[in-house]
Amino acid sequence: MPPHFEPTDVALRNGRTVRLRAIGPADEEELLQAFDRLGEHARYMRFMHSVREANIPRLRKVLDSFPEKGLAIAATVSAEDGIDIVGSASFMIGPRGDDCEFALSVVDEWAGAGLGRALLSALVEAARRRGLREMTGFVLVQNDAMLRLAARLGFEVRRDPDDFSQCICRLALDGGA
Repeated sequence: MPPHFEPTDVALRNGRTVRLRAIGPADEEELLQAFDRLGEHARYMRFMHSVREANIPRLRKVLDSFPEKGLAIAATVSAEDGIDIVGSASFMIGPRGDDCEFALSVVDEWAGAGLGRALLSALVEAARRRGLREMTGFVLVQNDAMLRLAARLGFEVRRDPDDFSQCICRLALDGGA
């Protein structure tokens, strides 16, 4: 069984605090609400094309695959209805079994305060604890914020030779970044 992700509170640069915790099937409704709060630009950067509606069957399939095939982490805050998810990061284990691909999104109102860094850092550490050797992400070339974040966290960032609209961000997890 993969290691458990221990929930933790993280203080952001703007003084706000979020709770990082693992995502599971019970979070479907909160994830759909978070999707609705993503701005058009943030959705485009995350999904690499224009997306107006969440793909619910795909979301369910991915949620049902955790923790065996990957991990997703939510950044949550208290809300009138319980919690709101204001950001998330995930990795899916690749076909080799020792690598993974990451994805990250942050709700617009929470961008720019270090939440993306907190989420991706936690995801990298969780992948290391799981024994994975490499993490890769595909990022649009115009997503400057994500490319800068990946570089700051030690990812090698290179233009994709097969698709010049994106970069490949790669981090060796066994080398200790």
